[in-house]
Amino acid sequence: MEGMPQSCFVGDSGKYVQRHNPFIYYDAVRTNPARCGNIVPFSQFATDLQIGTLANYIWITPDLCNDEHDCGVDQGDVWLQTWVPQILASPAWQQNGALFIVYDEGTTAAGCCTIAAGGHIATLVISPLGKPGFRSDIAYHHYALLRTIETAWGLPLLGYADCTCSAPMEDFFAAW
Repeated sequence: MEGMPQSCFVGDSGKYVQRHNPFIYYDAVRTNPARCGNIVPFSQFATDLQIGTLANYIWITPDLCNDEHDCGVDQGDVWLQTWVPQILASPAWQQNGALFIVYDEGTTAAGCCTIAAGGHIATLVISPLGKPGFRSDIAYHHYALLRTIETAWGLPLLGYADCTCSAPMEDFFAAW
């Protein structure tokens, strides 16, 4: 969580806002020191990436400037140009990893599907297991991404991820 002042921080601070940290809202995470200790400031990512101690699952949330909520597209582009090449060069990604980049800055309130609203958004799926240059004709939403993650990890489906309207994003991958 970029800009988060300390591990397991609750609240807002500078360009970090709690609302962009989904994990802190789960009591089973927030009230469990071991689990909550896994929610760390983004500054830890560079160290883990460099020494090769990345976790099996990583969620990165840029701060309000780098996610382009409060700053321009150029700022977000520079952030991506800095971090994406480093991620793609890491053994963790090269050994069957997947990088999902969700640009959730839609310009309308329109939705694609049964439960989606907030405009059309771009999502990139980058993986050595993926189909090169693939573009899906299926309209996906955030719950489809959640279902994809839960399915890949063999987890039970939460909320609308369990809806038949939330297909896993399996068409992006050569083998599912």
